[in-house]
Amino acid sequence: MQVPSILRGESRTRLLQGIAIGAVASMVVGFSWGGWMTGGTAIKLANERTNNAVVAALTPICVEKFLQNNDAKANLAVLQKISSNWEQGDYLQKGGWATRPGATSSDYQLARACADKLVQIKIAAQ
Repeated sequence: MQVPSILRGESRTRLLQGIAIGAVASMVVGFSWGGWMTGGTAIKLANERTNNAVVAALTPICVEKFLQNNDAKANLAVLQKISSNWEQGDYLQKGGWATRPGATSSDYQLARACADKLVQIKIAAQ
């Protein structure tokens, strides 16, 4: 059996170089602009989106727990005096309003989202 001329000598070297360069270029374009990602990145992205969806779903529950408390107006006044968002979230964590159902400890991301909503409610009430 005779080997085609493209697979002999200098032609074969150039063909293999072209295949290698094409493969590398395809990967660069795919990962840079094509939206490709590794499995680890996909899992990380899915976890972030899931967590954000859970926080968005539980934020109204946190707000209701806060507002149904007997000292809601006093607590809202304290929350209003706190200037930074992370301190507001810390206040809600310590108060226990940002605890997910079934969890034993409070969730900081939920606390910050809840604080944002409570501050908006306060502003709307004025």
